[in-house]
Amino acid sequence: MSNVTLAASAGFCFGVKRAIEMAYAEIEKNDGAPLYSYGSLIHNKEVTKDLDAKGLHIIESLDGIDEGTVVIRSHGVGKFLYDALEEKGMRMVDGTCPFVKKIHTIVNEAWNQGKSIIIAGDGKHPEVQGINGWCGNTAVILESPEEARAAELDTEKDYAVVVQTTFRQSKFDDMLAILRQKGLKMEISQTICSATEKRQKEAMELSQNVDKMIVIGDKKSSNTQKLVEICKKNCENTVHIETICDLVLKTFKKDDRIGITAGASTPPAIIKEVVVTMSEIENVNVEEVSFEQMLEDSLVTLHTGDVVKGTVIQVVGEEVSVNLGFKSDGVIPRGEFSRDTTVVPSQVVQPGDEIEVFVVRVNDGDGNVLLSRKRIEEQKGMEDIEKAFNEKTVVTGTVTDVVKGGLIAVVNGVRVFIPSSQVSNRFIEDLSVFKGQELEFNIIEMDRVKRRIIGGRKDLVEKEIAAKKAALFETIAVGSKIAGTVSRLTDFGAFVDLGGVDGLIHISEMSWGRISNPREVLKEGQEVEVFVLDVDKEKGKISLSLKDADKNPWKLAADKYAVGSIVEGKVVRMVPFGAFVELEPGVDGLVHISQIANKHVVKPEDELKVGEIINVKVLEVNSDQKKISLSKRQADAPVEEAPAAE
Repeated sequence: MSNVTLAASAGFCFGVKRAIEMAYAEIEKNDGAPLYSYGSLIHNKEVTKDLDAKGLHIIESLDGIDEGTVVIRSHGVGKFLYDALEEKGMRMVDGTCPFVKKIHTIVNEAWNQGKSIIIAGDGKHPEVQGINGWCGNTAVILESPEEARAAELDTEKDYAVVVQTTFRQSKFDDMLAILRQKGLKMEISQTICSATEKRQKEAMELSQNVDKMIVIGDKKSSNTQKLVEICKKNCENTVHIETICDLVLKTFKKDDRIGITAGASTPPAIIKEVVVTMSEIENVNVEEVSFEQMLEDSLVTLHTGDVVKGTVIQVVGEEVSVNLGFKSDGVIPRGEFSRDTTVVPSQVVQPGDEIEVFVVRVNDGDGNVLLSRKRIEEQKGMEDIEKAFNEKTVVTGTVTDVVKGGLIAVVNGVRVFIPSSQVSNRFIEDLSVFKGQELEFNIIEMDRVKRRIIGGRKDLVEKEIAAKKAALFETIAVGSKIAGTVSRLTDFGAFVDLGGVDGLIHISEMSWGRISNPREVLKEGQEVEVFVLDVDKEKGKISLSLKDADKNPWKLAADKYAVGSIVEGKVVRMVPFGAFVELEPGVDGLVHISQIANKHVVKPEDELKVGEIINVKVLEVNSDQKKISLSKRQADAPVEEAPAAE
């Protein structure tokens, strides 16, 4: 018995299988109306023959056809066909592979933005022709590094570069290197199908470890031809067959190590027949079964509650369609996509993405499989949270709602309640500031049965503050200038956040001038630069000032207010022994009660009012003690005229 290995990804890819399933579904429900396939649905004569026998006829043009249903081939078509079908009012079933559909969108959007299009691929292949149809057939099509090198391209233009889904990645990389050498302005989209890459990688690895290699697929199939090319590089004894009839069995020996792979358009029936024949398994009865039956047998079986993997087909109206390899597609409604209600499905998944889903119901009433991604999140998220609770580790969640008494944060799809008393180490009046933020916290209480999960940040915040405080006290120095943010205002001053630690600016240190309320100078959230007056590490206190010592107005007071000069000032405060007059912000002088007027004054209020602007004479200046003696009486005295000369 020969040692036969079949590549895991041999045969139908999900895009081809989807198109075939759609075609057979149309045949089954057809009531006799004309049914067409625009071009071969896939590149396989056996499949095409079977579909034609059942009533799906191939057309290459809509000329003379005005009624019926047209199934779009998996390779896709240009925009012209969609427009023509709409104009004729004909029904269309779009079997275009989601990977190819994605390229159509990229090309069309780029073209509408005025960009030129470059397609790396075979210009004769229907997929490439279809892509070109979404940019008015204006694309530059390059099939090889040689063509890329010879191409005359305009370095002043903006190019959008896409690649045929079945193209060799290594060849595409070589072509990109050449295009970059030309100095082109390019926006490159890596549109090679992930299934194609996987199939080609498996073929390469398998062909390196066998004596003989069999590649099954239609001669016209582009992806099959590339598999043959890859296998021949590693295994000289590589044969390309379409069916078992093409295989010359006498060339194979009993002890040969044989590898088998198949193109994306190769039916499971043909692959099975080749594998069975080559394996020479005794007592195997290879029954004559139809392709349709073999397709049915290849489909997976689903049950409610299963967790399976599928491939995203499309996202329409934020409802995600998923290919599961089942006879019907799966659907994830918007409400079942994520526990986080802010998540937008179309921004998270794209056609061709592989995702894990939970089967809610095998038949949702419309023939689709009802799926949930949210329940996968819940299961995994609950496990992660339980682990964090047991191990007392920190989790990260996004705050989605502000509710009575606290916050709701979502951690891996699971809702966690954070009470307001646990949001921080101090009371926060407005919790709405946290909405949309990512927060770190501990799970402090958990009841999985009741789905009661409580989170807490208080201890975490206190530890964080303690660490920041220790780091700050190691570096901060008296006299230094430091930046901070006003975190809280009181009647006696302002607290400034210096990076997790608050320092206090007393009201007396906010201005060289006189202020009655800190809100006259500062507001919460304001960024400020402050001077460090004192640091008490033991008590954890930091005293700050807004006053720059270099701008102390008393430094210039002796020169600015010379003794004997008359200056203007504002009465700011009354005392029993006189009145204080502000000469400028930060510099006050005293008019003694005896210097207010040329008469006996009982109370300063009898002669002066707070806020009044008066002229005063400077009697004495003591900058060190910050004292200036003033006289209103002498400033008001008439200037005596000098006696006339005899």
